[in-house]
This record gives sequence, structure tokens and C-alpha cells, in this order.
Amino acid sequence: MTAKLAALVLVLGLGGIVAPPTPGWTAGSPAQVGISPVSARREYSVFDAAKESLFGDPYSDPDRWQPLSLGTLFTEGWDEPWISPPKGGGGAPRQSWLNAFNGVFYRLANVPFGWVHGDGGDAYTGSLNLFTPFSRRFEVEWQIPFIVSSRGSDGTRHNAFGDFAVTTRFLLSETRDVSQSFNLTFRTPTGDIDNHNGVAAITPDYEFWANWWRGFVVRGGAALAVPYNHDGIRKAGARTSFLGNLSAGYYFTPHDLTPVGDLVWYVSTNLTQPTDDRGLSTTTLTFTPGFRTHLGWNWFLFGGVEVPATKPEPFDYQVLGELLKVF
Repeated sequence: MTAKLAALVLVLGLGGIVAPPTPGWTAGSPAQVGISPVSARREYSVFDAAKESLFGDPYSDPDRWQPLSLGTLFTEGWDEPWISPPKGGGGAPRQSWLNAFNGVFYRLANVPFGWVHGDGGDAYTGSLNLFTPFSRRFEVEWQIPFIVSSRGSDGTRHNAFGDFAVTTRFLLSETRDVSQSFNLTFRTPTGDIDNHNGVAAITPDYEFWANWWRGFVVRGGAALAVPYNHDGIRKAGARTSFLGNLSAGYYFTPHDLTPVGDLVWYVSTNLTQPTDDRGLSTTTLTFTPGFRTHLGWNWFLFGGVEVPATKPEPFDYQVLGELLKVF
């Protein structure tokens, strides 16, 4: 079986099951990164590459990283272990932010928490998310919402498990300055209708990350959320919606300056626009000023406040927090 065919089998097999950090190393200079000869690379099978990506050390030798182009999407990277990519051209690390699109592959676990204040009563959510790369081109994100608490239409509070989701992520291209990915999220109706969950949906999206100048990073993307189960559409009010994100931030401190290493302040902008005719076509625009900092030992702390800017307001504001561990 060729490497290309094996990669296709792996992708199809995992796909049918179903808004990120840089560790403490400094990337080599532009003259050093990405010039190791192809002949010097170790050859892997697709399954060996997956094993090395999940359990190996992708951080200690950043010079193994090589750029990937869109033109070699189907021929390169599927049988190569994931390597944590170097800092961008301006020197900023490739990391995740709260309430912002990614565009970059990671190997980590995080626990985000949200508390919403609104006229319908306060609500809160908590989840465990895992990012598991299988190669330089393919990664799976597991989203496990272990608590959703809100008031239902009957006025009583409901505490339940949320809608479990799996995202298959494909790296379109990656250079020192820019990363791009295409992702497909499969949301399953494991939650409670009373919490506006119980929705089955599929969401394709495009994401990017870019750093050209110093610590300034721009990221974002576009998605289309398409619900397809009757109960979720009728009872939970799910609708086909366009989702857009654009975020910008600046890194102020070096990685090893704990507990304020990799300190970034940013603003994330999220747009939601229903596209079908099952209800009012209400545009929602929110802004999330937030931060991320390195606590040490590859633990990171996040915080932010999401505020709506359009009427009718879906909520007054949402306080967000997250604890993340790189592994």
C-alpha cells in the first residue's frame, strides 16, 4: 500500500467515527530552519508517523520542521510525524487563544470555562478539549462538554452534559509566516434540548494564522454550521449559520519569563449570521478582549470577556477562562 493510499484510508476511517502552544524552545534562524536535506529524513509509515506524533518528542529538535505547500497537499506530510512549528517570521509563537479560530496544529489538553450573564438567567459551561495530531497534515480535536447549565423555557435550571463534537483538521499549508487549515466538525446530539443542545450538525471551516512583524499576530477564518436533526432544529432552535472570526494580538514577553511568559493581549471578533428562513435573520457580532500567559512547566492560563455589539443582544456579557497543558 502506498503512503498516499494509506493516508487516505486513515483519514476516511477517522472521519467516519463521527472559535495552542509553543513549548520552551527557540527556533533556529531563518538560515537554519527548513534546509535539512530530504535524503537525511527518516522514513515512516503512516501508522509509525501517527505513533510518533502522539507519543514522541515533537519539541526538542525544531530544525526537523519543513514548510508544507498547498500544491503537495495529497503527496507530502501524511507519512511524516507532526513537529511543533517554529515561531513566525516576526518571532511570535504559534499558540491558541480563547474564542478565536486556530489555523495551527497542536498537541495539548485544555479546559475552557464560560459564565454568561443575561436576561434569561445566568448560564455556565465547562469542557475538556484534546488536540491529537496523527501527522503533519492530519489532526483530530475532541470536544467533551462535561457541563452545560442554563434555565429552560419552564424557568427551572437544567444541568446536563453538552453536545460532544469531533473535528478532523487538515493542514493546507505552513510556512514560517503563515499556517492554513481546513476543518470539519461533527457535532452529536448528546446534550439536553432544555439547554439548547441535542443538535446534530456538520461544520466545515477554513482557518489561518499569520505573523510577519514582531509579536503581532493575526488569525481568523470562516465556517458554515449546518444542523440536520429534526429535534435540534425544531426544539433547540438550531439554524444554518455563517460564522466568521478575525482576531489580532501582540506578544509582549519572552516564553521563559514565568509566570508572565508569552504574555499576549488580543481582541477576537466573532460574527454569526443565520442563512436559512426558519426564523429571524439576526446578525450577532461580539468582541472578546483577552490574554494568555505561560505559568511554567508548559501550563498556560487564559482569560477574556465576550461582549455583544449588535441588537438584540444574545446576552449581556460572558466571562471566559481556560487552563491548558502542552504534552
